[in-house]
Amino acid sequence: MKRLVKKVCLSLSILTLMPLSAGAAKRSESSVQFDWSPVMEAIILVESEGNPRAVSGNSAGAMQITPILVKECNQILSQRKSKLRYTLQDRFNLAKSKEMFLLIQSHYNKANDIEKAIRSWNGGPNYSVKATNRYFKKVMQRMK
Repeated sequence: MKRLVKKVCLSLSILTLMPLSAGAAKRSESSVQFDWSPVMEAIILVESEGNPRAVSGNSAGAMQITPILVKECNQILSQRKSKLRYTLQDRFNLAKSKEMFLLIQSHYNKANDIEKAIRSWNGGPNYSVKATNRYFKKVMQRMK
């Protein structure tokens, strides 16, 4: 009987502590998450001066998102087994535009490299440093 009581007590102890450790893991992950806000705000200023209705060719919204980027975001979401999908209209929604930026960074820029983020936003994941120099400098100026 004593052995059974000990097992029950041990099991209850483990079960009560599990949610605490899971919460601690979530807190530590979120506390080390990278803050892309200054980069996104600078990109918004360079791309559209903050106008969420801006359109230039195929690019639209405050962050001047192309249809190709929307498609890429949806492919990433599909790979991650997410049911969320973005539409071309979402480019005009600033919050959804920022979500797309963060999604692209989480997929292609796991090291959270600011230079890579800025250059790839302008030139795609296989950007050329030379071709994105001017854009990179503009965004960096807006971040200061």
